[in-house]
Amino acid sequence: MRGMGASAPEKCLALSLDHLETELRPVFLAALAGDAVAYRRFLDAISMRLRGYLRRMLARAGRNEPGEVEDVLQETLLSLHLARQTYDPSSPVTAWAHAIARHRLIDHLRRSGRHTGHLPLDDEAFRLAEPQDGGADARLDLERALQVLPERTRRLIGQVKLEGASVAEAARGEDMTETAAKVAIHRGLKAMARFLMRRATT
Repeated sequence: MRGMGASAPEKCLALSLDHLETELRPVFLAALAGDAVAYRRFLDAISMRLRGYLRRMLARAGRNEPGEVEDVLQETLLSLHLARQTYDPSSPVTAWAHAIARHRLIDHLRRSGRHTGHLPLDDEAFRLAEPQDGGADARLDLERALQVLPERTRRLIGQVKLEGASVAEAARGEDMTETAAKVAIHRGLKAMARFLMRRATT
């Protein structure tokens, strides 16, 4: 596929949104049809694009910790994976991915106690409704991914990411420092994302 060789992720950073859509849409459609290599290429390319987007948006919201960018990115990749079968092929895949990233960003800021009412509208994503999850299969995928984690990490992620508790509250419940809880959640999200991506490409 044109433009989607080994250096495709780097090339995607420099593309306009229209050109990025032209490059990624056929790759993602091939991935949905079962092409594992295409799925890996799509994830690599969209990860680089979304990392820059999330870094800019967090900076505009007054947040400049690199770890936060990676946490929200991993949550976004998990959501992309879980919602992939609900993607409407008539919609731009880049807008769909950016909309999911924006929702995950808003969730992250709310959980951390930051007001999101004035979060700047991004300059790339269309304002789309939040994609629905993929139903029973997506929930099963999520449960399987959680099971690969240590029990305490699983509880932390459940409290913070699924139940809406703050990191400080979850840390107190586990008799941990807030920093240790953040590290555990970050590592847990990365492990979940790796697990799901391996399942999708094998």
